[in-house]
Amino acid sequence: MHVVIAPDCFTGTLTATQAAEAMAAGWHDTAPRDALTLLPLSDGGPGFLDVLGRALDGDTVALTVSDPLGREVPGAVLVVTRDGERTAYVESAQAAGLHLLAADERDPALTSTWGVGELLLAALESEPDRIVVGLGGSGTNDAGAGMLSALGAGPAEQLARGGRALAAAPDDVLSGLLAARGPFDGVDLVVATDVDNPLLGFKGASAVFGPQKGATPEVAQELEGALGRFTEIVGRTLDAPLDLLTGAPRRLDREPGAGAAGGLGYALFLLGGRRVSGVDLVLDAVGFRDVVRGSDLVVTGEGTFDWQSLHGKVAAGVAAAALEEGLPSVVLAGQVLVGRRETMGLGISGTYAVAETPEEVDAAFLDPVGTLRARAARVARTWSAGR
Repeated sequence: MHVVIAPDCFTGTLTATQAAEAMAAGWHDTAPRDALTLLPLSDGGPGFLDVLGRALDGDTVALTVSDPLGREVPGAVLVVTRDGERTAYVESAQAAGLHLLAADERDPALTSTWGVGELLLAALESEPDRIVVGLGGSGTNDAGAGMLSALGAGPAEQLARGGRALAAAPDDVLSGLLAARGPFDGVDLVVATDVDNPLLGFKGASAVFGPQKGATPEVAQELEGALGRFTEIVGRTLDAPLDLLTGAPRRLDREPGAGAAGGLGYALFLLGGRRVSGVDLVLDAVGFRDVVRGSDLVVTGEGTFDWQSLHGKVAAGVAAAALEEGLPSVVLAGQVLVGRRETMGLGISGTYAVAETPEEVDAAFLDPVGTLRARAARVARTWSAGR
């Protein structure tokens, strides 16, 4: 039996590679005769560069960037040349990731995307034809204002102090935005997101994702107003692009993906970016369909399999691609928070949780490799024909 093991990272505990190795070890414990192919994945969030670096023949440019609170952290740009075209890959979570913050530091009213601008400046130095920016797993909610400031769009003291400060930003704070867009002329700027949320509203960045980053309901409402103010300033600074079909002005804050990474998608759209599905981009880059063709089962997974997982995340993308090849897929997650009715629509044949009780959750955090390995061994008893 040939099993492809293709998980995302288990946020906060295991990288995608570590998760794949733990799942493979558990599967081998039960079914040592099965052939296993490990294919760690990402949807644009943490691990995006590691996954692509394993699959693509490129050069990694190491640098130091600012984290959401302005501290120095390591970053990188992956530069790949293929068929005469150069692509620079950037992982925004390296500079804006929630994992860079301790629990008591998580405050999306104060965190900034300045470091993502530093990553983009490094990407531009490679003189690319295309820049691909992976979005996901952020600890920021500043509509990308910090990133734009790092690119020269406006003063850091007003744009790089977090989302809350945008409420008091003056009308001319983005006076350098047109100049900041200049270096991206002629560059295909691709925004690889794991969500399709708009910037504002009940499905926007502040309302949906702010609480996950430490925002209270009051702070989330405050951030909604501040980001709304930011869009007003943008409207006074830039002419809205026109829809090619209707000729009507486009509202970039309402575009799918504008709310990704705390509104970082919106700022990248202001620079001329276009959105793609992060997981689809990664699946194509690693040759997922070629890898799974001829296999018998695909096992995917992530830390928490919830309602967000059903839209744009790795598990949903893997299930859809496996279904196209006529293959069953199962999900092995730290916790499973959706029912069979929701997962069947994606073509998922089964979901399995590592932890179902508070005691099991604590144990999983204490020993993420061991508990995931043990659960994979039990899943193999159900699915392996070769044990």
